[in-house]
Amino acid sequence: MADLTNPRVIWFKGILFVCVGQLSSALLLIQSANLRSALLLAITIWAFCRAYYFAFYVIEHYVDPSFRFAGLIDFAKYAIYGPQRKGDQPNEE
Repeated sequence: MADLTNPRVIWFKGILFVCVGQLSSALLLIQSANLRSALLLAITIWAFCRAYYFAFYVIEHYVDPSFRFAGLIDFAKYAIYGPQRKGDQPNEE
C-alpha cells in the first residue's frame, strides 16, 4: 500500500476522524446522559491523546531520536522488543 500524499485527502481523513469522534461521543452521552459519564469520557479522550503524543513525539524526540514509527503497531514492537534497525539480527545465544 502506497503512502497517502494528497493533501486534500489527508485533510478529509482528519476531518472524518473528528466527525467519527464527535458522533461516538454524542451517542455515548445520549445513552448515559450524566455528569459522571461526560467527565469519564473527557478523561479517557485526554489520556489517549497524551499516550499517542508520548508514543510518537516523546519517544522520537527524547528517547530515540534516530527511530521513526510508522504506526502504533511499530511503536508496540519497539516497546516490546527494543529498537530493531535494518540489518539487525535477533540475539541467538
